[in-house]
Amino acid sequence: MLVLAFDTATPAVTVAVGDAGRVLAQRTVVDARRQGELLAVGIGEVLAEAGVTNSDLDAVAAGAGPGPYTGLRVGLVTARVLGSALGIAAYGFCTLDIIAAEAAKAAGREFLVATDARRKELYWARYSAEGVRLSGPEVSPPAALPAGLPVAGEGAHAYPELLGEPIAPRYPSAATAAAWCAARLAAGEPLGPPDPLYLRRPDARVPGAPKSVLAAPASSARAKPPAGQAQGPQASGSPPWADAVLP
Repeated sequence: MLVLAFDTATPAVTVAVGDAGRVLAQRTVVDARRQGELLAVGIGEVLAEAGVTNSDLDAVAAGAGPGPYTGLRVGLVTARVLGSALGIAAYGFCTLDIIAAEAAKAAGREFLVATDARRKELYWARYSAEGVRLSGPEVSPPAALPAGLPVAGEGAHAYPELLGEPIAPRYPSAATAAAWCAARLAAGEPLGPPDPLYLRRPDARVPGAPKSVLAAPASSARAKPPAGQAQGPQASGSPPWADAVLP
């Protein structure tokens, strides 16, 4: 089961191709500003180094986060396009699970994985000593995370005064992801679709209708509702982003 795996949910753009037993080639570059460019180049370089053609691939898998909107789109859209073009299955995996799979080798006990969510928050999850997710993923301020546990991921380096002992790795590895996904697929275990884990609202908002600059006629003026009563369309209904899907 030959898998092309990549992740763009963190500042690390990481790409690898391999199966459950070996990694044929891998590339990782830390640069959150050029994820689209670096991913395309990395895929080409990894396949060339491994001597793998498109027809050799059995599946493609991308990190589904949690992570910032823009970074996630780069990897997940690429996975969908490649899967459709090559006629192979496209999957998504939790980025925190891949960090945990590597961290479990040295943690020796329960631990956390925490990555930067911006806005002074972290994406995080709790794992057993074997790397099995026990809770999460969630998004929280650093001070809200469980205390006293070792922490893998970028969060431990961003908030060393608030979190436990930092442990490796800092970023996900596509080499770990390729082997992790290939092993599960070979064993018949299901993987999720390439859908994003945002965990919170996007920064962008759909603009509402423009307000009229004309004064309302006196006869159409409405009485002020009693105190405590909700006013206007914000009292009920879903926010405009609720039905948004990954393009």
